[in-house]
Amino acid sequence: MEKLGREQASAPVAACRQPFVEFVDEMVERVDEQDRVVAVVGRGEAVRHRWLHRIAVTVCRDREGRILVQRRSEHLARFPGHYEVVSGGAVAVGESYEEAASRELAEELGVQAPVRFVVKFLNRDGLSPHWLAVHEAVLPGDPNPDPDEVIWHGWLSESELLRSMEENLFTPGSRDTLSHYFAAAERPAGRP
Repeated sequence: MEKLGREQASAPVAACRQPFVEFVDEMVERVDEQDRVVAVVGRGEAVRHRWLHRIAVTVCRDREGRILVQRRSEHLARFPGHYEVVSGGAVAVGESYEEAASRELAEELGVQAPVRFVVKFLNRDGLSPHWLAVHEAVLPGDPNPDPDEVIWHGWLSESELLRSMEENLFTPGSRDTLSHYFAAAERPAGRP
């Protein structure tokens, strides 16, 4: 798989022009500071009012341990042309974090792979505050991302990824998410 090359790094990247982007009318669970459900609301409403809700994402690795990096399509309303280190999205009403992570992998990358929970934290970056559950999956092969959403993808070692994050525009919260993921993944088994 090709690495993040000069042509990807130097391609023009449009900034997110809208402070608020309307979401497809998906229903989510509004939650409190302890991640307890308080209401069912539309995701757009949750973002607009900055209500806490749940998001599930997955860091994808290959069998050599490299991490999948994707570049978002230029025509997407949120963070067009930005690079991304996770795949994921909103947790639907009644859905677990793990179920959402698996569903999003299939929808966004066209892959079925078991996901393993790594860490959950209150994330105040991005469009709206949310509880973010980070998972990990080892993909059995190359993904088949939705071409309307992903215009490039490649596998990077951890050191290549960290260097790339210094040189390229990544989605808001990418560094923080990766930091939580690395810290939690390095804990000895059985320790919180």
